[in-house]
Amino acid sequence: MFHRALGHINHYSNRGVPFSAWLYRIAHNLVANWHRDNSRRNEVPLEEQTGLPQRAEHPEHALVNNQELESLLKVIRHLPAERQQLLILKFVEGMSNAEIAVIMMRSEGAIKSLYHRTLMTLRDDIAKLENSS
Repeated sequence: MFHRALGHINHYSNRGVPFSAWLYRIAHNLVANWHRDNSRRNEVPLEEQTGLPQRAEHPEHALVNNQELESLLKVIRHLPAERQQLLILKFVEGMSNAEIAVIMMRSEGAIKSLYHRTLMTLRDDIAKLENSS
C-alpha cells in the first residue's frame, strides 16, 4: 500500500481532510480489488477453518460457534463494500463515527445513519438465514 501511495503522492491534493483519509482510501481500494479478483477462487486458508478450541470446550459448542461465525461472515460479505468498510473501521480499527466520517468523506450524521441501516440489514439477513435453515 505504501508503495502505491508513494507512487501517487503527486496526485494528492489537500481537500481539508487528513492525509490518513487518503491513505485509508488507497488501502480500501486495494482490499476491494483483491476481493474482486479473488472472488472466483474458493480457497479457504486452513488456519481460518481449523476450529480447534482454545480451551476445553465441548465439540458441540465449538461446532455451533463456528456455524454462527460462518453465517455472520457470509452475511457481511454480501454487504456493499462501503458498509463492509464501515464495519471494519468501527469494529476492527475501533474508530469513532467522527473519524470514520473523515475517512469515508461523509458527515458524522451520515455515518450514524449508515451504521444503523447496516446493523438493521445484518439483523434481517441473519433472521432470514436462520429461518431458511
